[in-house]
Amino acid sequence: MVERTQSKSLYVLHIHQCSGGKFLLSKHESVKAAHSAELPDLTDYDLIRYDRQIRIFGKEGQRKLKKATVLVAGAGGLGFPASAYLAAAGIGELRIVDSDVVELSNLNRQLLHWDKDIGRGKAESAYEKLHQINPSIKIRVYDEEITEESLPGMMEGIDAVVDAMDNFETRYILNRACLKAGIPFFHGAVRGLSGQATTIIPGRTACLRCIFPTAPPREVFPILGAVAGT
Repeated sequence: MVERTQSKSLYVLHIHQCSGGKFLLSKHESVKAAHSAELPDLTDYDLIRYDRQIRIFGKEGQRKLKKATVLVAGAGGLGFPASAYLAAAGIGELRIVDSDVVELSNLNRQLLHWDKDIGRGKAESAYEKLHQINPSIKIRVYDEEITEESLPGMMEGIDAVVDAMDNFETRYILNRACLKAGIPFFHGAVRGLSGQATTIIPGRTACLRCIFPTAPPREVFPILGAVAGT
């Protein structure tokens, strides 16, 4: 693991894939976006940098973002847009977990990684780019696999988990840990020209294994790069 540092409820939109390829959208009042401790003040820098989004959810919403810690599992095609936009939005602490190395075949969709990064650990490569996107936030990266043993330490003190993995074995580990801790779990997946996303709130929505009780076999599947970022 490398660490480098340079209450009202929010609403969460749930997107559920239904039979026939249709999607069902519902809105729920989410758990608090950050711990109940006093929210941090916004600096002049914050007020200018995040002005356009503050106009949407107000200064209190931005303070909640600044207080929040989010774990993004995966620094690939899905992990890139998730972590990049969280960083740009001014999340207080971003934790990235990925044990893979950058390969040439990743570069059509994994925009955090460039040709110069081939052979480099994805976690380290992601840290470099995310720090450039927003040097004012705290970023931790874990260049290790997610296991039942390693995950609790990674999740200590977090407010939400983003599932940007490419295999269901790891997704199920994340799902169990979030259910146990009562932490919101944002699941996403892409394949070919389509994708799916849903928000899982422990005790209020179905869990990931409820939705996908059986893991599909591992395979190398096609994907258009732009799909991962939309």
